[in-house]
Amino acid sequence: MKLIYVLGAAGSIGEQTLDVISQDQDLFQLVGISLSSDRIKNKSILDRFKVEICCLRTGDDLAFYEQTYPNVRFVSGDSGLIEVASYPKKGILVNALSGSSGLIPTMKAIESGKDIALANKETLVMAGDLVTQAVRKYGVKLLPVDSEHSALWQVLKDEKIDDVKKIIITASGGSFRHLTRAELQNVTLQDALKHPNWSMGAKITIDSATMMNKGLEVIEAHHLFGFPYHNIETILHDESVVHGLVAFKDGTMKASLSVSDMRIPIAYALYYPNRFTYSKHLELTHMSFKPMDFNRFPLLKIAYEVGIQGGLLPTVMNAANEAAVKLFLSGDISFLEIETIIIQSIQNYKNILHPTLEDIILTDRWIQKEITDRYRKR
Repeated sequence: MKLIYVLGAAGSIGEQTLDVISQDQDLFQLVGISLSSDRIKNKSILDRFKVEICCLRTGDDLAFYEQTYPNVRFVSGDSGLIEVASYPKKGILVNALSGSSGLIPTMKAIESGKDIALANKETLVMAGDLVTQAVRKYGVKLLPVDSEHSALWQVLKDEKIDDVKKIIITASGGSFRHLTRAELQNVTLQDALKHPNWSMGAKITIDSATMMNKGLEVIEAHHLFGFPYHNIETILHDESVVHGLVAFKDGTMKASLSVSDMRIPIAYALYYPNRFTYSKHLELTHMSFKPMDFNRFPLLKIAYEVGIQGGLLPTVMNAANEAAVKLFLSGDISFLEIETIIIQSIQNYKNILHPTLEDIILTDRWIQKEITDRYRKR
Protein backbone atom coordinates (compact mmCIF):
# COMPACT_ATOMS: atom_id res chain seq x y z
CA MET A 1 0.00 0.00 0.00
CA LYS A 2 1.36 3.41 -1.01
CA LEU A 3 0.28 6.36 1.14
CA ILE A 4 -0.50 9.44 -0.97
CA TYR A 5 -0.90 13.14 -0.18
CA VAL A 6 -2.21 15.58 -2.80
CA LEU A 7 -1.78 19.33 -2.45
CA GLY A 8 -4.11 21.12 -4.87
CA ALA A 9 -6.48 18.16 -5.08
CA ALA A 10 -9.31 20.25 -6.54
CA GLY A 11 -7.21 21.64 -9.39
CA SER A 12 -6.64 20.16 -12.84
CA ILE A 13 -3.57 18.05 -11.98
CA GLY A 14 -5.01 17.21 -8.56
CA GLU A 15 -8.27 15.90 -10.00
CA GLN A 16 -6.39 13.75 -12.52
CA THR A 17 -4.20 12.43 -9.70
CA LEU A 18 -7.31 11.44 -7.74
CA ASP A 19 -8.59 9.70 -10.86
CA VAL A 20 -5.40 7.62 -11.06
CA ILE A 21 -5.63 6.76 -7.35
CA SER A 22 -9.30 5.78 -7.59
CA GLN A 23 -8.49 3.21 -10.30
CA ASP A 24 -6.27 1.21 -7.93
CA GLN A 25 -7.43 1.60 -4.34
CA ASP A 26 -5.80 -1.72 -3.40
CA LEU A 27 -2.45 -0.04 -4.00
CA PHE A 28 -3.05 3.61 -3.08
CA GLN A 29 -4.42 5.10 0.13
CA LEU A 30 -5.12 8.84 0.11
CA VAL A 31 -4.08 10.18 3.53
CA GLY A 32 -4.01 13.96 3.15
CA ILE A 33 -5.20 16.64 0.74
CA SER A 34 -5.61 20.35 0.29
CA LEU A 35 -8.81 21.64 -1.30
CA SER A 36 -10.22 24.76 -2.95
CA SER A 37 -12.88 27.27 -1.92
CA ASP A 38 -15.50 25.42 -4.00
CA ARG A 39 -17.68 23.65 -1.42
CA ILE A 40 -19.43 21.44 -4.00
CA LYS A 41 -16.15 20.19 -5.45
CA ASN A 42 -14.64 19.78 -1.99
CA LYS A 43 -17.58 17.71 -0.74
CA SER A 44 -17.41 15.49 -3.80
CA ILE A 45 -13.75 14.69 -3.06
CA LEU A 46 -14.30 14.16 0.67
CA ASP A 47 -17.23 11.86 -0.04
CA ARG A 48 -15.13 9.72 -2.40
CA PHE A 49 -11.98 9.43 -0.30
CA LYS A 50 -11.62 8.78 3.43
CA VAL A 51 -8.69 11.05 4.22
CA GLU A 52 -7.13 11.64 7.63
CA ILE A 53 -6.15 15.31 7.23
CA CYS A 54 -7.50 18.02 4.94
CA CYS A 55 -6.37 21.61 4.42
CA LEU A 56 -9.04 24.15 3.45
CA ARG A 57 -8.26 27.38 1.58
CA THR A 58 -9.48 29.46 4.57
CA GLY A 59 -10.87 28.78 8.01
CA ASP A 60 -14.25 30.35 7.21
CA ASP A 61 -16.07 27.03 6.71
CA LEU A 62 -14.09 25.04 9.24
CA ALA A 63 -17.08 24.35 11.51
CA PHE A 64 -19.19 23.08 8.58
CA TYR A 65 -16.54 20.62 7.44
CA GLU A 66 -15.70 19.44 10.95
CA GLN A 67 -19.38 18.73 11.61
CA THR A 68 -19.95 17.03 8.24
CA TYR A 69 -16.78 14.92 8.35
CA PRO A 70 -16.03 14.28 12.05
CA ASN A 71 -13.33 11.68 11.33
CA VAL A 72 -11.16 14.10 9.34
CA ARG A 73 -8.70 16.54 10.88
CA PHE A 74 -9.23 19.92 9.20
CA VAL A 75 -6.61 22.67 8.98
CA SER A 76 -6.49 25.78 6.82
CA GLY A 77 -4.35 28.33 4.98
CA ASP A 78 -0.61 28.26 4.43
CA SER A 79 0.00 26.80 7.88
CA GLY A 80 -2.47 24.04 7.05
CA LEU A 81 -0.53 23.14 3.90
CA ILE A 82 2.55 22.70 6.06
CA GLU A 83 0.60 20.49 8.50
CA VAL A 84 -0.51 18.22 5.66
CA ALA A 85 3.01 18.13 4.21
CA SER A 86 4.50 17.36 7.63
CA TYR A 87 1.94 14.69 8.60
CA PRO A 88 3.89 11.91 10.38
CA LYS A 89 2.98 9.06 8.03
CA LYS A 90 5.56 8.75 5.25
CA GLY A 91 4.47 8.34 1.65
CA ILE A 92 4.37 10.27 -1.63
CA LEU A 93 3.31 13.91 -1.67
CA VAL A 94 1.92 15.08 -5.02
CA ASN A 95 2.48 18.82 -5.18
CA ALA A 96 -0.15 20.03 -7.67
CA LEU A 97 -0.37 23.56 -6.27
CA SER A 98 -0.12 26.51 -8.64
CA GLY A 99 2.63 29.06 -8.14
CA SER A 100 5.04 29.88 -5.35
CA SER A 101 2.72 28.55 -2.63
CA GLY A 102 4.13 25.08 -3.31
CA LEU A 103 7.69 25.79 -2.16
CA ILE A 104 7.49 25.68 1.65
CA PRO A 105 5.16 22.62 1.78
CA THR A 106 7.58 20.77 -0.51
CA MET A 107 10.50 21.52 1.79
CA LYS A 108 8.51 20.45 4.86
CA ALA A 109 7.40 17.22 3.17
CA ILE A 110 11.01 16.40 2.27
CA GLU A 111 12.09 17.06 5.86
CA SER A 112 9.35 14.68 7.08
CA GLY A 113 10.71 11.89 4.85
CA LYS A 114 8.14 11.94 2.04
CA ASP A 115 8.93 11.35 -1.61
CA ILE A 116 7.83 14.25 -3.82
CA ALA A 117 5.86 13.83 -7.05
CA LEU A 118 6.38 17.36 -8.34
CA ALA A 119 3.92 19.08 -10.64
CA ASN A 120 4.65 22.49 -9.10
CA LYS A 121 7.55 23.62 -11.28
CA GLU A 122 7.86 26.95 -9.43
CA THR A 123 9.37 25.06 -6.47
CA LEU A 124 12.52 24.18 -8.43
CA VAL A 125 12.60 27.47 -10.33
CA MET A 126 12.72 29.44 -7.08
CA ALA A 127 14.83 27.16 -4.92
CA GLY A 128 16.20 24.34 -7.05
CA ASP A 129 19.57 24.17 -5.29
CA LEU A 130 18.01 24.15 -1.82
CA VAL A 131 15.39 21.55 -2.77
CA THR A 132 17.85 19.13 -4.37
CA GLN A 133 20.19 19.51 -1.39
CA ALA A 134 17.31 18.63 0.95
CA VAL A 135 16.35 15.62 -1.20
CA ARG A 136 19.89 14.26 -0.84
CA LYS A 137 20.07 15.08 2.88
CA TYR A 138 16.82 13.31 3.79
CA GLY A 139 17.19 10.44 1.32
CA VAL A 140 13.85 10.90 -0.46
CA LYS A 141 12.91 10.66 -4.14
CA LEU A 142 12.04 13.62 -6.39
CA LEU A 143 9.65 12.28 -9.02
CA PRO A 144 8.83 14.65 -11.92
CA VAL A 145 5.19 14.85 -12.97
CA ASP A 146 5.36 17.40 -15.82
CA SER A 147 4.93 15.47 -19.06
CA GLU A 148 8.22 16.77 -20.48
CA HIS A 149 10.29 15.95 -17.42
CA SER A 150 8.63 12.58 -16.98
CA ALA A 151 9.55 11.82 -20.59
CA LEU A 152 13.18 12.82 -20.04
CA TRP A 153 13.31 10.85 -16.80
CA GLN A 154 12.16 7.72 -18.61
CA VAL A 155 14.50 8.17 -21.57
CA LEU A 156 17.53 8.87 -19.36
CA LYS A 157 16.90 5.81 -17.18
CA ASP A 158 19.88 3.41 -17.22
CA GLU A 159 21.85 5.71 -19.53
CA LYS A 160 25.31 7.10 -18.76
CA ILE A 161 25.13 10.85 -18.36
CA ASP A 162 28.54 11.20 -20.03
CA ASP A 163 27.04 9.69 -23.19
CA VAL A 164 24.39 12.45 -23.45
CA LYS A 165 25.02 15.35 -25.81
CA LYS A 166 21.84 17.28 -24.96
CA ILE A 167 18.28 16.93 -23.73
CA ILE A 168 15.41 18.36 -25.74
CA ILE A 169 12.07 19.64 -24.44
CA THR A 170 9.19 20.03 -26.87
CA ALA A 171 6.75 22.95 -26.84
CA SER A 172 3.32 23.13 -28.46
CA GLY A 173 3.51 26.92 -28.72
CA GLY A 174 0.27 27.40 -26.82
CA SER A 175 -2.97 29.07 -27.77
CA PHE A 176 -1.43 31.70 -30.08
CA ARG A 177 1.32 29.64 -31.68
CA HIS A 178 0.31 30.57 -35.24
CA LEU A 179 -0.05 34.31 -34.57
CA THR A 180 2.62 36.91 -35.25
CA ARG A 181 3.66 39.32 -32.53
CA ALA A 182 1.66 42.05 -34.26
CA GLU A 183 -1.44 39.86 -34.10
CA LEU A 184 -1.02 39.45 -30.33
CA GLN A 185 -1.95 43.08 -29.68
CA ASN A 186 -5.68 42.44 -29.32
CA VAL A 187 -5.98 38.81 -28.19
CA THR A 188 -8.52 38.10 -25.45
CA LEU A 189 -8.43 36.13 -22.23
CA GLN A 190 -10.98 33.70 -23.65
CA ASP A 191 -8.73 33.04 -26.64
CA ALA A 192 -5.68 32.61 -24.41
CA LEU A 193 -7.38 29.91 -22.35
CA LYS A 194 -8.07 27.70 -25.40
CA HIS A 195 -5.03 25.43 -25.45
CA PRO A 196 -4.97 23.33 -28.65
CA ASN A 197 -3.71 20.09 -27.05
CA TRP A 198 -3.99 20.01 -23.26
CA SER A 199 -6.67 20.51 -20.63
CA MET A 200 -4.94 22.49 -17.89
CA GLY A 201 -5.53 25.14 -15.25
CA ALA A 202 -5.77 28.83 -16.15
CA LYS A 203 -2.27 29.89 -15.05
CA ILE A 204 -0.38 27.14 -16.82
CA THR A 205 -2.47 27.69 -19.97
CA ILE A 206 -1.49 31.37 -20.03
CA ASP A 207 2.12 30.44 -19.28
CA SER A 208 1.99 28.12 -22.27
CA ALA A 209 0.77 30.94 -24.51
CA THR A 210 3.60 33.27 -23.41
CA MET A 211 6.10 30.37 -23.47
CA MET A 212 7.04 31.20 -19.88
CA ASN A 213 5.90 27.69 -19.01
CA LYS A 214 8.67 26.30 -21.21
CA GLY A 215 11.16 28.68 -19.62
CA LEU A 216 10.20 27.42 -16.18
CA GLU A 217 10.57 23.85 -17.46
CA VAL A 218 14.09 24.55 -18.74
CA ILE A 219 15.17 25.73 -15.28
CA GLU A 220 13.34 22.80 -13.68
CA ALA A 221 15.11 20.35 -16.02
CA HIS A 222 18.47 21.85 -15.08
CA HIS A 223 17.84 21.09 -11.41
CA LEU A 224 16.22 17.69 -11.97
CA PHE A 225 18.84 16.22 -14.29
CA GLY A 226 21.92 18.35 -13.67
CA PHE A 227 22.58 19.43 -17.27
CA PRO A 228 24.00 22.91 -17.96
CA TYR A 229 21.69 25.23 -19.85
CA HIS A 230 23.64 25.02 -23.11
CA ASN A 231 22.80 21.29 -23.16
CA ILE A 232 19.05 21.88 -22.76
CA GLU A 233 17.27 22.61 -26.04
CA THR A 234 13.65 23.54 -26.76
CA ILE A 235 11.87 22.88 -30.05
CA LEU A 236 8.38 23.55 -31.38
CA HIS A 237 6.18 20.50 -31.86
CA ASP A 238 2.53 21.27 -32.63
CA GLU A 239 1.10 17.84 -31.96
CA SER A 240 2.37 17.31 -28.36
CA VAL A 241 3.04 13.64 -29.08
CA VAL A 242 6.79 13.64 -28.45
CA HIS A 243 7.33 15.09 -24.97
CA GLY A 244 11.07 14.78 -24.52
CA LEU A 245 14.13 13.64 -26.45
CA VAL A 246 17.73 12.83 -25.58
CA ALA A 247 20.52 13.18 -28.14
CA PHE A 248 23.59 11.02 -27.49
CA LYS A 249 27.16 11.71 -28.49
CA ASP A 250 27.18 8.74 -30.90
CA GLY A 251 24.54 10.41 -33.07
CA THR A 252 21.54 8.40 -31.86
CA MET A 253 18.44 9.88 -30.30
CA LYS A 254 15.77 8.48 -27.95
CA ALA A 255 12.33 9.94 -27.41
CA SER A 256 9.26 9.39 -25.25
CA LEU A 257 5.88 9.56 -27.00
CA SER A 258 2.34 9.37 -25.64
CA VAL A 259 -1.11 10.84 -26.05
CA SER A 260 -1.68 14.23 -24.39
CA ASP A 261 -3.03 13.00 -21.08
CA MET A 262 -1.49 14.10 -17.77
CA ARG A 263 -2.66 10.87 -16.12
CA ILE A 264 0.24 9.11 -17.85
CA PRO A 265 3.11 11.03 -16.18
CA ILE A 266 1.14 11.19 -12.91
CA ALA A 267 0.72 7.42 -12.90
CA TYR A 268 4.35 6.83 -13.86
CA ALA A 269 5.45 8.78 -10.77
CA LEU A 270 2.97 7.09 -8.42
CA TYR A 271 3.54 3.52 -9.68
CA TYR A 272 7.31 3.92 -10.06
CA PRO A 273 9.32 1.74 -10.56
CA ASN A 274 6.42 -0.16 -12.13
CA ARG A 275 4.05 0.87 -14.92
CA PHE A 276 0.26 0.95 -14.96
CA THR A 277 -2.19 -0.24 -17.62
CA TYR A 278 -3.60 2.57 -19.78
CA SER A 279 -6.68 2.15 -21.97
CA LYS A 280 -5.75 4.49 -24.82
CA HIS A 281 -3.16 3.73 -27.46
CA LEU A 282 -1.14 6.26 -29.38
CA GLU A 283 -1.78 6.35 -33.11
CA LEU A 284 1.23 7.66 -34.97
CA THR A 285 0.32 10.32 -37.48
CA HIS A 286 2.23 13.11 -39.18
CA MET A 287 4.45 14.95 -36.71
CA SER A 288 6.19 18.27 -37.25
CA PHE A 289 9.17 19.85 -35.53
CA LYS A 290 10.44 23.40 -35.91
CA PRO A 291 13.36 25.23 -34.34
CA MET A 292 12.44 27.53 -31.47
CA ASP A 293 11.86 31.17 -32.44
CA PHE A 294 13.19 33.25 -29.54
CA ASN A 295 12.13 36.50 -31.23
CA ARG A 296 8.54 35.26 -31.25
CA PHE A 297 8.80 33.94 -27.69
CA PRO A 298 11.18 36.31 -25.85
CA LEU A 299 10.24 35.07 -22.38
CA LEU A 300 11.78 31.68 -23.13
CA LYS A 301 15.07 33.35 -24.10
CA ILE A 302 14.96 35.38 -20.88
CA ALA A 303 14.33 32.24 -18.82
CA TYR A 304 17.55 30.72 -20.19
CA GLU A 305 19.46 33.89 -19.30
CA VAL A 306 17.94 34.04 -15.82
CA GLY A 307 18.65 30.36 -15.21
CA ILE A 308 22.30 30.79 -16.16
CA GLN A 309 22.70 33.80 -13.83
CA GLY A 310 20.89 32.00 -11.00
CA GLY A 311 20.71 33.53 -7.55
CA LEU A 312 17.45 35.35 -6.85
CA LEU A 313 16.70 36.18 -10.50
CA PRO A 314 14.68 32.99 -11.11
CA THR A 315 12.53 33.93 -8.10
CA VAL A 316 12.10 37.47 -9.45
CA MET A 317 11.10 36.14 -12.87
CA ASN A 318 8.69 33.61 -11.42
CA ALA A 319 7.11 36.14 -9.03
CA ALA A 320 6.71 38.73 -11.78
CA ASN A 321 5.11 36.13 -14.04
CA GLU A 322 2.77 34.92 -11.30
CA ALA A 323 1.60 38.45 -10.53
CA ALA A 324 1.28 39.41 -14.21
CA VAL A 325 -0.75 36.32 -15.10
CA LYS A 326 -3.15 37.04 -12.23
CA LEU A 327 -3.53 40.61 -13.50
CA PHE A 328 -4.23 39.35 -17.01
CA LEU A 329 -6.77 36.82 -15.75
CA SER A 330 -8.57 39.58 -13.83
CA GLY A 331 -8.63 41.91 -16.85
CA ASP A 332 -6.20 44.50 -15.46
CA ILE A 333 -3.53 44.20 -18.18
CA SER A 334 -3.26 43.05 -21.78
CA PHE A 335 -1.62 39.82 -22.90
CA LEU A 336 1.60 41.48 -24.12
CA GLU A 337 1.93 43.47 -20.89
CA ILE A 338 2.77 40.16 -19.19
CA GLU A 339 6.07 40.19 -21.06
CA THR A 340 6.72 43.85 -20.30
CA ILE A 341 6.19 43.40 -16.57
CA ILE A 342 8.47 40.36 -16.38
CA ILE A 343 11.27 41.91 -18.43
CA GLN A 344 11.22 45.18 -16.48
CA SER A 345 11.20 43.36 -13.15
CA ILE A 346 14.29 41.37 -14.09
CA GLN A 347 16.13 44.39 -15.51
CA ASN A 348 15.42 46.50 -12.41
CA TYR A 349 16.52 43.91 -9.84
CA LYS A 350 20.04 43.67 -8.46
CA ASN A 351 20.75 39.98 -8.21
CA ILE A 352 21.83 38.20 -5.02
CA LEU A 353 23.71 34.92 -5.43
CA HIS A 354 23.24 31.96 -3.06
CA PRO A 355 20.01 33.18 -1.44
CA THR A 356 18.57 31.56 1.66
CA LEU A 357 15.06 30.13 1.73
CA GLU A 358 13.97 33.24 3.66
CA ASP A 359 15.49 35.48 0.96
CA ILE A 360 13.52 33.60 -1.68
CA ILE A 361 10.20 33.78 0.17
CA LEU A 362 10.53 37.49 1.03
CA THR A 363 11.59 38.42 -2.51
CA ASP A 364 8.70 36.47 -4.02
CA ARG A 365 6.18 38.23 -1.77
CA TRP A 366 7.68 41.68 -2.34
CA ILE A 367 7.82 41.38 -6.13
CA GLN A 368 4.27 40.08 -6.39
CA LYS A 369 2.88 42.80 -4.09
CA GLU A 370 4.77 45.58 -5.84
CA ILE A 371 3.52 44.54 -9.29
CA THR A 372 -0.04 43.95 -8.11
CA ASP A 373 -0.21 47.32 -6.36
CA ARG A 374 1.16 49.13 -9.42
CA TYR A 375 -1.04 47.57 -12.10
CA ARG A 376 -4.28 46.63 -10.33
CA LYS A 377 -7.11 48.82 -11.58
CA ARG A 378 -8.94 50.65 -8.82
